[in-house]
Amino acid sequence: MTDKILKISDAFWNIRGEFKIFGLLNIGIHASLVKRGNGKFVLLDAYEMQDDIKQQVDSLTNNGVDIEAIINLHPFHTVHIEKIHGDYPHAKLYGTQRHIDKLPNLTWQTELTNSNEFAALFSEDFEFSVPRGVDFISKNEHLHFSSVLAYHKESKTIHVDDTLMYFQLPGLLRFLKSPELAFHMTLSKTLEQRKGAADDFRHWVEDLAEQWSGAEVLCAAHSSTLFIKNQSPSIAAMIMTALERVELTLKHHENKFG
Repeated sequence: MTDKILKISDAFWNIRGEFKIFGLLNIGIHASLVKRGNGKFVLLDAYEMQDDIKQQVDSLTNNGVDIEAIINLHPFHTVHIEKIHGDYPHAKLYGTQRHIDKLPNLTWQTELTNSNEFAALFSEDFEFSVPRGVDFISKNEHLHFSSVLAYHKESKTIHVDDTLMYFQLPGLLRFLKSPELAFHMTLSKTLEQRKGAADDFRHWVEDLAEQWSGAEVLCAAHSSTLFIKNQSPSIAAMIMTALERVELTLKHHENKFG
């Protein structure tokens, strides 16, 4: 897959890139460029852009001068941060505690992206949501379920990393299986090992679908962008369907922990 930039609206661009497992299976990765109400820009997540993509980003942002923040939303997505910070060193750098621990040489803002203090800084343009009932930063470095989800109000776009995935098979293979929105397959291993965790997760999903019921676009890191406008089912309905698909996982957890 060649890197590309998708214009979602006059204020939102989704940058699609490659991320290969074992150098073979491309599951995709992304970042989003968003124009705020104040005329400045932020990057949601970090991705080392190819030259032609960077040129497009720079042309939109006064050669990068108008990028005021780089917001890292997934605690385990760290590979491209130093490169993007080097490209736009004036932009304020936000991340989770794991970002700070992994890259202590960088100048991080004190507000963690999974905190209410951070959300308040950008509340005019965004809403943020952190999954409940699951480990946000798992002790097992191979479990990447949780991330901070972002909702851009103006474009009605959800930006999500591993928590929700939208898979669309390429070419003629699409006739074999319809694309679907699904929760990351590591949910069962990242549910907190305590009573009520499964129900907390269930209620979080229900709240998310209700609060962001107006969403018309969902940009998922793995591995595609979902466009829904005046169509059925809505993104909110698809999120609830994804919840139904993991109900057995949640029931199993409740049987074990309560």
